[in-house]
Amino acid sequence: MDRSATPEIPAAGAAGERPEPSGEAPRASRRAAIALALYALVTLVYGASASRELFAVHTPFNHYALLAEAWLHGRLDLGGPPPAYAGGNDFAVFGDRTYVSFPPFPAVLIAPLVKLAGSAERVRDGQFFLAFAGVGPAVLFLALERLSASRRSRRTQAENVALALLFAFGSVYWFSAVQGTVWFAAHVVGVALACIYLYCALDAAHPLAAGLALGLGFATRTPLGFALPLFLWEALRVGRSDPRALARRLALFAAPAALVLAALLWHNHARFGDAAEFGHRYLHIAWRARIEKWGLFSYHYLPRNLAVVLTSLPYTQAQGAPFQINAHGLALWVTTPIYAWALWPRRTSPVFWALAATAAAVALPSLFYQNSGWVQFGYRFSNDFAPFLFAMIAVGGRRFGAPFYALGAAAIAVNAFGALTFQRAGFERFYFLERTQRVLHQPD
Repeated sequence: MDRSATPEIPAAGAAGERPEPSGEAPRASRRAAIALALYALVTLVYGASASRELFAVHTPFNHYALLAEAWLHGRLDLGGPPPAYAGGNDFAVFGDRTYVSFPPFPAVLIAPLVKLAGSAERVRDGQFFLAFAGVGPAVLFLALERLSASRRSRRTQAENVALALLFAFGSVYWFSAVQGTVWFAAHVVGVALACIYLYCALDAAHPLAAGLALGLGFATRTPLGFALPLFLWEALRVGRSDPRALARRLALFAAPAALVLAALLWHNHARFGDAAEFGHRYLHIAWRARIEKWGLFSYHYLPRNLAVVLTSLPYTQAQGAPFQINAHGLALWVTTPIYAWALWPRRTSPVFWALAATAAAVALPSLFYQNSGWVQFGYRFSNDFAPFLFAMIAVGGRRFGAPFYALGAAAIAVNAFGALTFQRAGFERFYFLERTQRVLHQPD
């Protein structure tokens, strides 16, 4: 492996932007047009592959709409038990009150719609979040183009389009994007914010927006709050010769992130008397005993989570189906084998290692979390760090030849199956669901 570092191109100017060369404006317009086309295509395909119920009624787990409705009524709790259709699934019970325990930013997004509709039940929440699903791939393309423009990536525009499409259709993001329920809606919003953060953090070009995206990412999917290494590296890289400009960038970055964090801490304290408590310790679920014994995060959970990420394969010799997929999900290399191009680069550079550190920092909390992501088609928590892995593929320099595109096509086929069958009536036979969460590999 060639470990020679590609040169880092220092950015100029107080904002960390390079001077625009002649003809840059038309190229920027072209990139924007391609990004819009990607958004439209991805959203269209997601809409076509979503269930019809998503467009007809609200989802059975419309927690964000319920939380928004509670806020609109001046409450932090639901004001009573959750609706019967939700089955009591993943609500926090503290004292005699019931709360939505998920980080709340998606509820902020849907609150105006709940206000207009008059109630959570009148909002088709799955359809609402589906409209955001194309944002992440489109902005990922723009981030990859930024890397190419700075010559830290040698990918062509066509290759960057291919990477954005492979993220959209060759990763577990596809099945996640078409579900609409609370767990997956968080991934849709989280991916959009992760990609916005990636774009804004490169060259430390937009520190205010990067800090806001990081803070709102934490308020959507808490592991995204650990994506700090990329901006810190980029800010140090472009500002090492001007300490005052560096301090300004860091202050602009920190201010919105701190404001979002302060709002979250207040919200937690107002509900549970503990600023650090989102409510997951009070989930009214069957495995609450293990949380009380081991905590929400523990080394105890690491072997199980690694087994899911690295070794979970379809069950063979299944009754009534050619194979079955454990509800813990398929291994990451099965759903997206092109991640090998991130782990096996042709060359490395400082930005490659900054992206790797960021991906690792975001991935680690979930590996120690009490839940593997169950119930899922593939390891859905990878949505949190996947944009950084795709950026690593871009800067890693390994050629996109026939093996890459063959594995990419295989990934699209695998994830299309997941998008079209996961939690769909008539396809239950393809999934192995064991309620204790203890079965990982096919029983003897």
